[in-house]
Amino acid sequence: MSAAERSSDRAELLAQLDARFRTPLMRYFHRRVQNRAEAEDLTQQVFLRIIRADTRLSIDQADGLIFITAANLLTDRSRRNGYRIAQSSVPIDGMAESEFVSLSAHAVEDRHPERVLIARDTLEAAIAALDQLGQRTRDIFVLTRLENMKQAEVARLLGISVSAVEKHLIRAATHLALFWREEGQ
Repeated sequence: MSAAERSSDRAELLAQLDARFRTPLMRYFHRRVQNRAEAEDLTQQVFLRIIRADTRLSIDQADGLIFITAANLLTDRSRRNGYRIAQSSVPIDGMAESEFVSLSAHAVEDRHPERVLIARDTLEAAIAALDQLGQRTRDIFVLTRLENMKQAEVARLLGISVSAVEKHLIRAATHLALFWREEGQ
């Protein structure tokens, strides 16, 4: 395959990615970063990473990589921002007492160790239950329940009917209910 053909294939894939995933990605990022320009930049970075990943990648194969790549970008962003905050922080002894009290009230949660361990175990169990679902069912559940996307949007995104989305949600809810009933016994 010539360089011109590869370039043409990448441009076509980028156009398909943009048409299918721009709106959901923008919504995903905007909810988390609260900045439209940064959400746009992160969306573009997702497309760039997908395009660079493999020149033979089809739009159907990209489907599974899009939100994994998006989540990884957010993780990278958080690490970078955490480092910047640590580098630019003011020593506590240089803060006014009222500033310190205000900061510590928001920074320290009132959590007992036992409660933290129970929450961690519950989260691990929920993730294990979701991992038992099929990929499409899990994706639909995450998009509708955790990302607050409408069923019609998810159906359009995945190229399936709203009825199919509803059936996947019923399957996921039933599975999770049975899982939690077994966990409780």
